[in-house]
Amino acid sequence: MLHLLEQTPEQLQAWFIGQGLPGYRAAQVRQWLFTRRARDFNQMTDLPQSVRNRLADEFRIWTTRIVTHRKSDDGTEKLLLELSAHERIECVLLGDDRHHRTICISTQVGCSMGCAFCASGLDGAARNLTAGEIIEQMLRLDRLLTEDERLSHIGVMGMGEPLGNLDRLLPALAAAASPDGLGISARRITISTVGLPGAIRRLANENCQYHLAVSLHAADDRLRDELVAANRGVGIQSILAAADYYFDLTGRRVTFECVLLAGVNDRVEDARRLVRLLSGRPALVNVIPYNPVADLPFRTPTPAAVARFVEIRAQGALNANIRHRKGDRIDAACGQLRRREG
Repeated sequence: MLHLLEQTPEQLQAWFIGQGLPGYRAAQVRQWLFTRRARDFNQMTDLPQSVRNRLADEFRIWTTRIVTHRKSDDGTEKLLLELSAHERIECVLLGDDRHHRTICISTQVGCSMGCAFCASGLDGAARNLTAGEIIEQMLRLDRLLTEDERLSHIGVMGMGEPLGNLDRLLPALAAAASPDGLGISARRITISTVGLPGAIRRLANENCQYHLAVSLHAADDRLRDELVAANRGVGIQSILAAADYYFDLTGRRVTFECVLLAGVNDRVEDARRLVRLLSGRPALVNVIPYNPVADLPFRTPTPAAVARFVEIRAQGALNANIRHRKGDRIDAACGQLRRREG
């Protein structure tokens, strides 16, 4: 059977026409999926029963199974999904407020970027997700909302390296941003990457207006090579050149993210190196105090160390924010997503 969420609007319309049915039925189906939150074909009540039966014979809406659904007292919810090949991924709904609900989605089964402090890569990477599997995460999370709640932001910050799967990610995000999809503005969609220069340039050339976040974590290659294995043979300067290219073509300010690890990259000299590295760029720096991961030796810096780090950046005229923890009690915070229960 075909995965319905793999079908573009044009492909779905062509299927209807090929069945001798009106092409406008495709728009009705998409409205039920993306706006009216239908869970199965029988809920699509403005389609004749015979059409619903034919759709059910040809297509699957869901190819995943919810293994666990965990909730945190801060409003964060996390789903562990099992895919059709029994692989597993996680995705997250963040508890902001009813008018601003953010989801965090995955693009790969696992991750191969080798960030030393991140849980997602501990079990390696199995494969890229399909566009349909990426969209399915969005819809699974959307259906956790109440009737009066709406998704407002998407963070492509879950498991995997998004720019390593652009061929599937871009169609999925197009569905999210489309008026007949989830209708989320491209400017409210953030793609987070460890920094793949060629893929950053490709994304810039697409001019999709997505927000780009580069996970830097260190201001020199010696330390970054230790923290991010994918940096070896690439280097910070080539990543920055690609980020500058992205800004030049899109006009979108790039965010640089830094997970602070106690005694590793949270020192005064680390902050000053970062100021020198990013000086003169219209950049925003997100400071993320480390979220503990079982089996890893890193520690969270003290609040005083975090505040000092941010202050040094401010003195150097760098805009900096502290990303506060959400969902860490259910292992749903930044860097904590894995492929297993618990």
